[in-house]
This record gives sequence, structure tokens and C-alpha cells, in this order.
Amino acid sequence: MIDSLFLGIDGGGTKCRARLRDAAGNLLGEGTGGPSNIRLDPDLVWNAILTACRAALDQARLGEADLGRIHAGMGAAGAGQSSAVERLMARPHPFASFAIDTDAHTAWLGAFSGNDGAILIVGTGSCGYGVVGGERRYVGGWGYEISDEGSGAAIGREALRRTIWAYDGRIPQSALSQAILAEFDHSPEAIVDWVGKARPADYARYAPIALQHALQRDPLGLDLITDAAHQMAQIATRLLDLGAPALCLFGGLAEPLRPWLPPPLQQVIVPPQADALDGAILLARQATQEPLVRRRR
Repeated sequence: MIDSLFLGIDGGGTKCRARLRDAAGNLLGEGTGGPSNIRLDPDLVWNAILTACRAALDQARLGEADLGRIHAGMGAAGAGQSSAVERLMARPHPFASFAIDTDAHTAWLGAFSGNDGAILIVGTGSCGYGVVGGERRYVGGWGYEISDEGSGAAIGREALRRTIWAYDGRIPQSALSQAILAEFDHSPEAIVDWVGKARPADYARYAPIALQHALQRDPLGLDLITDAAHQMAQIATRLLDLGAPALCLFGGLAEPLRPWLPPPLQQVIVPPQADALDGAILLARQATQEPLVRRRR
């Protein structure tokens, strides 16, 4: 009998990461590939997945012939969009099985090993996600245009908005507003031109600047970071109200903003048991052994 292998895949807009374990859970290899946001062309996504997988196989001193005994699980941003998943799964693949879910779900699987709990992801965007009694719940994560509260993109967007207020004289100038204005040669028109082309990551570049000024007690920086922490707390509190017994934080801004959260929330934050790649491996195992938890958006 051929032993099964389990592959966890983290599909992101910048790169694809893969981790290979054997049936006993031993780490065999890891690899990376190109951009793998599943809203991209499916052929490009599969190329990124297979590039990362083959790099992991190479580390494990395995080869192409071993692809057929791999059970793969993938966590991907955009996997909540069924049309994108259908386009990807319409392409043939070489694996014994392939399961896909959102990156929030695989992060939760890794954090709590499939047990009740909630996660709050705070990076360029933000999203809350929890599973209690087998039922999934998302809170937020609807995109930076109308949601993603507390995220880097939201902080940056608000920093620019309030910089314009300061320029108009509606609020006092501060070191932060002056620093942002200086980047645009003190021209609100230049800010408007920039906004027309800006993406979420462009806005998020201003979040660390706002945090740095907040730590220096700049009034505008303090307002921005205090507001972001309050919005994070609203998402977290909703997840706890739904029955989650504990909370894990993920994302580049999670730890920098954690000290700004209220003490009652601090007490329920726990370290994750594992990362999203091992969560994706657990997804692959579940797909071959047991039904997935029910989903509710």
C-alpha cells in the first residue's frame, strides 16, 4: 500500500507557499511559487501551486511520480467567491485529492486544530472568523471600500482624510498631518490624483507611520490608532458574543495594535497552536476522513 502525503497550500496575491508532511505528520519539505490569488487566471494559479509543490517535493527527495499520492488542502483569499473556486477546480490536477477553502478558515484550523475558537486577521485588510459548534461565522472582511475596519488600508485612508481636514483648518495640524502633506508637496490636489490610482496596499503604507506618531503622542496618530483598536475590538467582541471561547490574532498589524485593545479582550487572546499551512494540511485530512464544518457567511 502506498503511503499518503499531505500538502498544505497558502495561496496569496504575492506568492504561494506549500508545506509537505507524511501521514504521521513529519515535515518533509516546503516550497514557494508565484502569485496564486484564485481570482487570477486559473492556469497561472495552478502553475504557482505546482511550482511550490514541486519545490517541497524536491526538499523531500521525492519526484513527479509522488504527486498522485498527495492529498492537498489550500487556503486562499477570494475562495469565498464560488465562481472563482469553480474556475480553478475546472482545471485538471495531479493530486489524489484537492480541497480548497478561505484563508481565514485554514488559519482558524491551524490556530485551534478544528476546535471552537475565533481569529482576527489584521493586515492590509481585516476579517474576523470563528467556528462554534460546527457553525462558521464571518464578521467584517467586506473590502476596504466599505469594511476592513482597523486594517492598514482603513488607517491609511482615514489618515489621508484627516490630513485634508487639517489642511482645511477643520482640525489642528500635527506632526503626522504635516509629514503626510509633505509627501504630496503640500498639495491636496496631488492627494486626490494619488487616491484615484491607489490600491489597499498603498493606503496601508501609512499605518506604520500613524502608529509611530501615536507612540510619540501625536494627537492625530493617537486618534487614528485608538479608533482602529476600537474597531478591532468591535469585531472581536462580536465573535466572542457568538460563543467563541478564545481569540487568536493574525496579520502584520495584529501584534502592533494588540496593546491598544481593551483589557477584557487581552485576557481571551491565546497563541495559535499552528499556522495556516498546517491548517491547510488539516483541511486536506478532513476532506479524506470527515465532513467539513457547516458554512455560514
